[in-house]
Amino acid sequence: MTRPVLATARARVELLPQVGGSIGRFVVDGRDVLRRAPEGTTDALDVGCFPLVPFCNRIPNGRFSFEGRDVVLAPNLAGHPHALHGQGWRAAWTVTGLSDTRAVLTYDHAPSDWPWAYRAEQIFVLSDEGLRVELSVTNTGTEVMPAGLGLHPYFAARPGETLTLDADGVWMVDADVLPTVRHDIAKDGPWMRDWAAGALAATDTLIDNCWTGFGGKAVLSAPGGASTVIEASDNCHWAHVYSPPGADFVCVEPTASRPDPFGEGETGIVALAPGEKTAVWMTLKIA
Repeated sequence: MTRPVLATARARVELLPQVGGSIGRFVVDGRDVLRRAPEGTTDALDVGCFPLVPFCNRIPNGRFSFEGRDVVLAPNLAGHPHALHGQGWRAAWTVTGLSDTRAVLTYDHAPSDWPWAYRAEQIFVLSDEGLRVELSVTNTGTEVMPAGLGLHPYFAARPGETLTLDADGVWMVDADVLPTVRHDIAKDGPWMRDWAAGALAATDTLIDNCWTGFGGKAVLSAPGGASTVIEASDNCHWAHVYSPPGADFVCVEPTASRPDPFGEGETGIVALAPGEKTAVWMTLKIA
């Protein structure tokens, strides 16, 4: 499988348009910042980063209502009953722009069980300082469409690595990793990890939770190595942290909506009129 490549003197990005419009590799000064995708992989769950479009995380049993319409989405993860992460990560994308340091990938969705037409676009810009990824979605249909975007990077784990980020709460989850109640950090203190103070990213107990009130910046630091600074657009009010026990990665996902995006309360879902667009961005800098 051909991988479009972006490169500078210090950095290199390999893209996998056919595998969910994903990043197969991002390396700076010889270090894999993101988990490297295996050669020949066809599954976005094996890559370095993939887009969450037009929604993030799980919709319980794929069922929701929007603007008076009842929608049922088919499961898209083996053995899991809940629709996950939208359509973009399970689709082939098209390279619509490519230079030495910039690439544009697009995906056009025709109405299906997700009954709205849309165009998703990713713009990747590489420099010696790092990588910027912008993800947008435009409603190309004739009816109002819901949307809530995010990005799902898998950072290659390093011994002793810590994660630092600011948040005001975290969603507890049930056995299906669906949100149940919000834990307020100011009232009840940190949960599982005190990210504000910097805490080990690796864990003996699964972390697969969404932190609220994300300040738009997170830092992964390891002894003796350069830090990875993650910054996100100001509409990314949530940061989902996924750290399975024994994994060779940790995910820190900036998102503009939370899990169960059509549930009660403020979820971040926006309504796009025909022709309207929404976007998020993330930069990964090495410092």
